[in-house]
Amino acid sequence: MFKNNQIPVHSSIACNGKLLLLNKPVVMGILNCTTDSFFSQKTTFDSRLSRTKVMIEEGASIIDIGGMSSKPGAHEYSEKEELNNVLPYVEAIKHEFPNCILSIDTYRSTVAKACLALGANIINDISGGEADNNMYEVVAQYDAAYICMHMKGTPQNMQLNPLYENVTLEILDYFNAKTKKIKEAGIQNIILDVGFGFGKTILHNYTLLQQMHAFRILGFPLLAGISRKSMIYKALHATPENALNGTTFLHAFALQQGACILRVHDVKEAHECITLFNQFPEEYPLQIHQ
Repeated sequence: MFKNNQIPVHSSIACNGKLLLLNKPVVMGILNCTTDSFFSQKTTFDSRLSRTKVMIEEGASIIDIGGMSSKPGAHEYSEKEELNNVLPYVEAIKHEFPNCILSIDTYRSTVAKACLALGANIINDISGGEADNNMYEVVAQYDAAYICMHMKGTPQNMQLNPLYENVTLEILDYFNAKTKKIKEAGIQNIILDVGFGFGKTILHNYTLLQQMHAFRILGFPLLAGISRKSMIYKALHATPENALNGTTFLHAFALQQGACILRVHDVKEAHECITLFNQFPEEYPLQIHQ
């Protein structure tokens, strides 16, 4: 079993004026600010703010705001629509919960810049910078943290027929090249996300989860975004609404594989999972009695 302090990765990262401690795994709570996400629980401004308060109370270290769904086949919002979806929540959350570390789920540099200017701390880019050539420059300008995710294709076509010869090695090569470019652009605070469900079959997803520890060799914190995804509910012949138990099981497995951040819809359950994971001793000395 992996324990984070036994593996050489960053124990803390700077993010636009705040410090995110990662010496132990943390929870990132999902706040979908659209009506077309695959699992949306709240639909009004006040209910989403109330949800944010609950997630923070339940143990979320980060709140991740999304203003455009990235589910397979999702409609691509205009830049104006995405800004209108996101900015009111950035302003409100920064006012109501000033100590909260705020992540913005976007691949547009204009959206990133507007949110970082209001005090957001992390940019969560599903395209890894592929969708907008200005993204790295904006993130570096604000000394924000950057989540680089792997996605094969776009949300509109990524699940049509994703093919890999060796999914783990191909994504390792991708991150090795990508992180060099990101660092050259002036970004030092990098988090990696293998992109479960983003241009991967169910077999690809479980192969990556089983081999997730291999990505620790790159030296960056790993984020696991598997909450209620189709890799769970399709395997169980269920629905996203009935996928919490399966999600919790896979969260425990991801922690064993070295995940530092769990991106989740259900903060309380994920936080409990981390609490129990932290009960294991740091080392397991083997004693053989003759």
